[in-house]
Amino acid sequence: MTQNLWTRWPSREALGPKELSRPRRLLAWAVRLLVLGALLWGAFHDSRVHGWVALAGAGGVLAAGGLAWALFRTTLDHRLWASLALALMLLALAAGVESVGFRSAAIVLWCGCAIAALERLPLGAAVPTASVGFAAFAVVNDDPGPTSAAIIGGMALAGYALRLDAEARGHAQRLLAQERAARAAEAESAALAERARIAREIHDVLAHSLSAQLVHLEAARLLIERGAGREQVLERVVAARGMARDGLEETRQSLSALRGELTPLEDFLTDLVRASEGAEVTVKGERRPLPVEASQAVRRVAQEALTNARKHAPGAKVCVRLEYSPREVTLDVRDSGGSPGELAEAGGGYGLLGMRERAELLGGSLAAGPEEEGFVVTLKVPL
Repeated sequence: MTQNLWTRWPSREALGPKELSRPRRLLAWAVRLLVLGALLWGAFHDSRVHGWVALAGAGGVLAAGGLAWALFRTTLDHRLWASLALALMLLALAAGVESVGFRSAAIVLWCGCAIAALERLPLGAAVPTASVGFAAFAVVNDDPGPTSAAIIGGMALAGYALRLDAEARGHAQRLLAQERAARAAEAESAALAERARIAREIHDVLAHSLSAQLVHLEAARLLIERGAGREQVLERVVAARGMARDGLEETRQSLSALRGELTPLEDFLTDLVRASEGAEVTVKGERRPLPVEASQAVRRVAQEALTNARKHAPGAKVCVRLEYSPREVTLDVRDSGGSPGELAEAGGGYGLLGMRERAELLGGSLAAGPEEEGFVVTLKVPL
C-alpha cells in the first residue's frame, strides 16, 4: 500500500484539461498569466537591463515557458524520467537566472517547479524535486528562518492541495464516464428487451393465426383427397379465410397493445370463446387492469389452448376460467376430452414450450397435461 502511494501517478483525467469548468479554466489561465508577469517583471524591472542582457532575459522567459509546457505534457503522459529531466532543467535555469542577478524570476521558477512537482508527479519523485526547489528558495530568501519555513510550508501545502483537488476531479470524471456507460448499456438493454417483446408478440400472433388456418386448409386437402363434396371443402376454405381475417384483427390488436391500447381482458376472452363452439368463460375475483405483459400472456395462452383443443379434441366442451387473487392471476383452460381429430398432427403452432417460456419471462408458471376427462392448461402470472 505504501509503495503504491509513493509511486502512483495522478490520473490522466486529473492532469488533463478536459471536463474543467469555465471558472477553473479562467483561474488556471489567470495563474499562468500571473507567473508570466512575475517572470517578466523580475527580468526587466531593473533599469540596468538593456541590450544583450534584455535579450538573454527574454530568451530565459521563453525557455522557461517551453520547459514548463513540456513538463505538463510529459506528466500528462506519465513519462517519469522525461518529467524529472525537465524539472531539473527548470531548476538549473532558475539557478542560472539567479546567478546573473534576476533573483525574483529565479524564485518564481524554483517555487513554481516545486509546486508543479507536488501536484503532477508521483510522490516518490515529487518530494525530492520540491525539496530542491524549496531549498534553493530558502538559500536566496532574505526573510528570517521561521518566516521562510512558514512560506515553504504554505507552498508545499498548496501544491499537495492542488494534487488532492486534481485527483478528486479525476475520480469524479471517471465516475461520470462509468455512469454514462452504464446508462448507455441500460438504454441498449431496454431497447433489446423491447425489440424482443415486439418480436415475441408478432411471432405469437402469426403462430396462432397461421396454425388455425393450416388446420382448415389441411382439412380441405384431406377432404379433396377423399373425394368429399364441394360444400364440405368450401366450408373449410371459408373457415381458413375467416381465420386469416381474425389473424389480421389480432395483429391490429397487438399493435394497439404495443401502444398501450388494450381492450379489457374479460371482453377479449368472451369474444374468443364466442368464436369457438362448445366453449364458455368464467371470471372470478375482483377484476382489475393488468400490466401489459401479464395481459398479453393470458391472451396468448388462451388462444393457443383453444386452438389445441380444436385440433386434438374437436367437438369437446372447453371451459375457460380466469381468476383474480391479491398476488396473481390464474387462467385455467380445460376440455372434456374426446377422440383426436384427423388434424391432430397438423400445424404445431406456438405450442406448450412457447407458452411456458412466456410465463417464465414474467416469473410465473404454466402447467399442462391430461386429466381424467380431458386436457388442462393452467397459467399463473404474479402481479
